[in-house]
Amino acid sequence: MMNATRNRPHALATAAAAVTVLLWASAFVSIRSAGQAYSPGALALGRLASGLLALGVIWAIRREGMPPRAAWRGILLSGLLWFGFYMVVLNWGEQQVNAGTAALVVNVGPLLIALLGARLLGDPMPPRLLAGMAVSFAGAVTVGLSMSGGGGSSLLGVVLCLLAAVAYASGVVAQKPALGQASTLQVTTFGCLVGAVACLPFTGQLVREAAHAPVPATLNMVYLGVFPTAVAFTTWAYALTRTTAGRMAATTYAVPALVVLMSWLVLGEVPGALTLVGGALCLAGVAVSRSRARGARTARVAAVEPRPEKVP
Repeated sequence: MMNATRNRPHALATAAAAVTVLLWASAFVSIRSAGQAYSPGALALGRLASGLLALGVIWAIRREGMPPRAAWRGILLSGLLWFGFYMVVLNWGEQQVNAGTAALVVNVGPLLIALLGARLLGDPMPPRLLAGMAVSFAGAVTVGLSMSGGGGSSLLGVVLCLLAAVAYASGVVAQKPALGQASTLQVTTFGCLVGAVACLPFTGQLVREAAHAPVPATLNMVYLGVFPTAVAFTTWAYALTRTTAGRMAATTYAVPALVVLMSWLVLGEVPGALTLVGGALCLAGVAVSRSRARGARTARVAAVEPRPEKVP
């Protein structure tokens, strides 16, 4: 019973991370659909507005109030960089290059998060994390090369995806300290608000394009806001408060493998053998990076369990 109680927070954090990865993977399929009718900025604003509405309702019902002043620096930075800038340039980048190239370049992000987390937050860099990230990155490269369609990638698209990776990494590292001062819902809701405000210059585009966009594209935009944004960013923040930025970032290396599977099931894009191998490497690297050495687990349990009293 005691072991089950101790392991419950870790199990919940793992489940939250899994939900995040699954929903973020589905976002790539939805962006591809919605991006055919919406420009990058309009799609980002529509997504953030939908997410903010969902988050705002929950925030109001729970009556969590405003975040404390100490959390606002991290909220503002993560809102501008991750919720705002990242979504615009990612949407733009995916219109310039194929999905494989975009996944390859954006997956520089977890490496940057681990390095920035170690440098700025003092996060540890255990050998298993580094080894797992190396395996997963090799898998992401394999997936990207297998889906590149023989080249022809736009230099602008590659640069945009690289900027998205840098913004993603910087936003995560900025968000981590804020989660120590405010609740998960507060950080996510007001980060989304900051991103939406930053995207307000695209309001005119959104109104014009929504008037002519097909219904499936608009529904995909709303889906992006409610699930990959409102739900997934909240579960991400919940899990991030219970582990290091580097370990959470390594989990997202499962996204390319899931994108391949979803594209196969939803879009009918049959993956090749090399793509499947890359996806397997992504998942294997995540498993390695999130594992713990046996000695560390034993030491942690021994430190928590009460020692038997000596009999006089």
